[in-house]
Amino acid sequence: MDIIQLLPDTVANQIAAGEVIERPASVIKELVENSIDAGAQHINVVVVDAGKTLIRVIDDGKGMSPTDARLAFEHHATSKIRKADDLFALHTMGFRGEALATIAAVAQVELRTRQKEDEIGTLINIAGSKVENQDVVSCPPGSSFSVKNIFFNIPARRKFLKGDAAELNHITTIFERIALVYPEISFTLHVGEMEKYNLRAGQQLQRIVDIFGAKMQQDLVPVNVETTICKLTGFVGKPASSKKKGAKQFFFVNGRYMRHPYFHKAVTQAVERMITAGEQIPYFLYLDVSPENIDVNVSPTKTEIKFENEQTIWQIINAAIKDSIGQFSEIPSIDFGSEGRIEIPVFGDGDLGDSAPGVKLNSSYNPFKSTGHAQGGSSRGSAGSYLPKRSAAPADWEVFYEATKNLDTLTGDSAAGSESQEGFFSHALTPEQETERRKQSLIEDKSSVHYQYKGQYIMTAVKSGLMVIDQHRAHVRILYERFMKQLDSRKAPSQKVLFPEIISFTGEEEQTLTDINDSLTALGFELTSLGGGSYAINGTPAGVEGINIVKLLQDIISSVGASAKETVNSIIAERLANNAAISYGEILGDKEMEQLVADLFCCSNVNYTPSGKNIMTIIDDIENRF
Repeated sequence: MDIIQLLPDTVANQIAAGEVIERPASVIKELVENSIDAGAQHINVVVVDAGKTLIRVIDDGKGMSPTDARLAFEHHATSKIRKADDLFALHTMGFRGEALATIAAVAQVELRTRQKEDEIGTLINIAGSKVENQDVVSCPPGSSFSVKNIFFNIPARRKFLKGDAAELNHITTIFERIALVYPEISFTLHVGEMEKYNLRAGQQLQRIVDIFGAKMQQDLVPVNVETTICKLTGFVGKPASSKKKGAKQFFFVNGRYMRHPYFHKAVTQAVERMITAGEQIPYFLYLDVSPENIDVNVSPTKTEIKFENEQTIWQIINAAIKDSIGQFSEIPSIDFGSEGRIEIPVFGDGDLGDSAPGVKLNSSYNPFKSTGHAQGGSSRGSAGSYLPKRSAAPADWEVFYEATKNLDTLTGDSAAGSESQEGFFSHALTPEQETERRKQSLIEDKSSVHYQYKGQYIMTAVKSGLMVIDQHRAHVRILYERFMKQLDSRKAPSQKVLFPEIISFTGEEEQTLTDINDSLTALGFELTSLGGGSYAINGTPAGVEGINIVKLLQDIISSVGASAKETVNSIIAERLANNAAISYGEILGDKEMEQLVADLFCCSNVNYTPSGKNIMTIIDDIENRF
């Protein structure tokens, strides 16, 4: 019995569409690239419900004739390819009509198009690869595509689309990638009734600034290298602009965005000794390579590209980055020329009224003779006063003796330790009850005497052994729970600033800021919009003095991204706690250590930070080490 059969055209079209159209952002990419190939100078993109309900792309390109408009929706119909060799010499973004057939297979498409020399245009409606009607219509020159109800005939695919915030984030990313390549074309992006981007035609650097904010202009230096193998232009960030998250990094080849980890390594290696480990710098690099030496058809989305001379191009990129940063970075230098030289007068030259410094010695000082400072104090009246002096026992020596006895009592013998451990690791309780019991046991048994080790760990004695606490992680847990309570109660003190700082956001970051503004306000932040993506920081949460508040906000925005609403508060509280917590190497006094430990044991979770790192450990086998 034969079991192999040909699929119907409708099913085959839907399968093919899945390779190119993954989400609404894929539709925008294909339609905008077609508009660019059509010679458009103005492209307007409109999305409703993150593209799930409507995607509209309007351009002023050359338009199509009635016959071309109909053929554009047929499979393998193109205006760019005539023979197989043309595939390896492409100078365009795509083939006109390459993706239209796949888009029409999974959505309802309306096309209005007219050529400049024609008086009337063409209207075509297609749904699920079926042409519903084709009529004449009055419309401006160019093309207008309206894609409605994506995946309406494939409910399973539509069900797996993410939330509006995530899908809108993908759309913004695709839009930015295309707009960065074509600064000579003006773009607009409307999300519902709101205008998200309005990018005027201009120079390359101006386009970067329009998208990512005015501060980006100060952080970038130009890159310009031309060889027989390739031409490399663009901009790379100064080492001072590095950040852990959210660095804008783009590679383009022949006007097409690409992902290339190998070339990315060339950039990171060029600056790895100039930036902090784990941080990255922004870059916008444009490669021009002969089309015969690359293969853009590795993947259906054309974001992965193969190069014939990868190693050579890697070396060119690496050397160009080093040269640009070394040439354009603002590094202070010493001018040894005579012009502008500052004359330093020689002592004794002229009547300055100054005298040579003298050295005063106390000839009666005897370091081996007791000075009678019983309390170990120092007198600053003699030259030898800063040398250590042997002093009598302190008046409060009995307090230290009592503390030592308490340590011995709390440590106990091995039998007591065994009994403590048996009760401590009892399996008769639930995990929650066991955690609470352990917490209460530690609170009752911990010593009031603490020791700080290497400015990083707080050590204190308990019955079961020696408890070691990471001071930074402990403070992160304390602050995290404090900020979460403030977010829940929506009441937190705000510290007004005397001189407001200015912070700039990209369009994507500004959208994220709008989404989390209520949470930031609940923590004590006060931001005032200045227009153009710039904000004045008029208030900060109380208790975060001394922190770079601009970097803190940028860290919060980049960490939140397109996270779900239920996790936003947790992310904000965690990033704020990490920045505000005491740092490693900070010396703490006895009262400060006692307060930190007491606050830690008031937390709901004393064992782990919000990110899951250990806060404390107990060394319970000290006797076995001797």
